[in-house]
Amino acid sequence: MTGIPSASLECLPLLASALTAAERGWPVIPLHPGSKRPAGHAERACPRTGRCTRGHRTPEERATTDPALIHAAWAHQPYNVGIATGPAGLLVIDLDPAKAGEPEEAPDGATSLQALCERAGQVLPDTYRVRTARGEHLYFTAPAGVRLKCSVDRLGPHIDTRAWGGYVVAPGSTTPDGVYEVACAAPVAELPAWLTEMLTEPRKPAASPMRVQDGTRAARVALERECAVIAAATEGGPSGRNNTLHRSACKVARFVAWGDISRHVVEEAIQGAGEATGLPPAECRTTIRSALDWVISHATPREAA
Repeated sequence: MTGIPSASLECLPLLASALTAAERGWPVIPLHPGSKRPAGHAERACPRTGRCTRGHRTPEERATTDPALIHAAWAHQPYNVGIATGPAGLLVIDLDPAKAGEPEEAPDGATSLQALCERAGQVLPDTYRVRTARGEHLYFTAPAGVRLKCSVDRLGPHIDTRAWGGYVVAPGSTTPDGVYEVACAAPVAELPAWLTEMLTEPRKPAASPMRVQDGTRAARVALERECAVIAAATEGGPSGRNNTLHRSACKVARFVAWGDISRHVVEEAIQGAGEATGLPPAECRTTIRSALDWVISHATPREAA
C-alpha cells in the first residue's frame, strides 16, 4: 500500500489482528511484545510534547482505528494488540482462574459467573468470546447512554469487567502465560439489562455551589466561577468536558502562580467539579496538573498582567 510502511513477517499476524479490530470499529493500542503492558511512555515520564502537549494522553486516548497509524506502529515491532473497550463501545467480562494460595474449593471466574446467572434466573446470550492465556473474555456491546467503568470482583469472585478506563488483549497476542485466540466467533451480543443494572454506578447527587474559604477574594471568586463552569459542561461528550476542565484550570492557575491561593485548594476544588460531570478521577488529575504546571511555569508577573 503506497505510503504505508511494510511490516516484518513476525509482525504480520499481529498487524492483521489490529486491523481486524479496527475494521470492527474497535480502537487499538500497541502493547509491549509478549506483554499486556501498553507501549509508550508512562505519565511520570511524559515529555508534554507532540501529542501530549496539552497533557499526558492515556492509552485509551491514544487508541486508534486509523489503518495508516496502525501500519506505522506494527511495522516497527511485533507489538501485542490491545483494544480500548470504552471507545470501542464494549463491555468485556474477564473470567480469571482462582489464585494460588486460595482454598481448593474457591470458585474461578467461570464458576462464579454461572452461579450469578443461576441466582438471577438468567442465561447469557451467545456472544463473541476470546480464550485468554488464563481464562476467557466475553464481549458485549455496551448500552447506549450509560458510561460503564471497569470493575474488579463486582459481579463475583474472579470476574472483572473492562469498559471505560480499560482495555483487553486482542486475539493473536501472546504472553508468557499463553496465546489469546478466538473461542467463539459469534456476533457481539448486547449486554443484558440485568448485568447493566449491576454494573451501573449509583448516580451522584448534584454538586452544591463551591464555596472556597482560602485565598484572596479575587482568587476565591475565580475558582468558584470556574468550578461552576465545569459543573455546567454537558456538550461535546467526555472530550468536551475535559477541554472545559483544562481551560478553567488554566484560568485559575495564574492565581496560584501569584501566591493568591494554594495549589492544593485549587486542585481539590476543580477535581471535585470534574468528577461531578462523570469524568474519571485519573483523567481529571492528569488534566488539572498539566494545566497548572504549564501556567505556573509560564505565568506573567502580576504587575505585567
